[in-house]
Amino acid sequence: MRIVLMGPPGAGKGTQAKKLAEFFGVPQIATGDILRAAVQEGTPLGKKAKEYMDKGLLVPDDVMTGIVKERLQEKNTENGFILDGFPRTIPQAESLEKILEEMGVKLDAVVNIVVPRQELIERFAGRRVCEVCGSTYHIKYNPPQKEGICDKCGGKLITRADDDVRTVEKRIDVYERETKPLVDYYQRKNMLVNIDGNRPIETVFEDIKSRLRGEG
Repeated sequence: MRIVLMGPPGAGKGTQAKKLAEFFGVPQIATGDILRAAVQEGTPLGKKAKEYMDKGLLVPDDVMTGIVKERLQEKNTENGFILDGFPRTIPQAESLEKILEEMGVKLDAVVNIVVPRQELIERFAGRRVCEVCGSTYHIKYNPPQKEGICDKCGGKLITRADDDVRTVEKRIDVYERETKPLVDYYQRKNMLVNIDGNRPIETVFEDIKSRLRGEG
């Protein structure tokens, strides 16, 4: 199973990617992870990416695509993969198509997790993180037993700077501007599977599985 997973920040992509990877027995390829790995290993593309990252710039398409290509050619992707966080733009999607063509394989589906904007903001705004052990909570969906205190270590729960409402709104704006055109792109190719992500994690997971099997 070869799948691209799409959705705005806070839609639960990472959670669903892990579950799908486990279910289908294929690797989850999260672009953040492979980018960090390439930088850490000091690969030629990793070094190039680091130059941009050190300046606080976005890693250009050609470098990002090269890193993804290298990862897709590793042995454990033979039976498929779950791509999480790539492509983000139409040029990246076109590059991915060429890479897969060279490999002699095709995407099975593009799963787009849809969550209303206000719900996304609430998810982030209610998130709390323990400043000692890093455990995460949510004041609505997963509250600690004692307000502001971590259940595990008794540490203080804080709101991370990138969970601030204004920061979150900016991230959603960037997603809508850059990545939403991909929805139309894959829709035209009849590859898009829209999933309502505004439901419990297990319900969303079961829906994705049945849609991928052609049951939904």
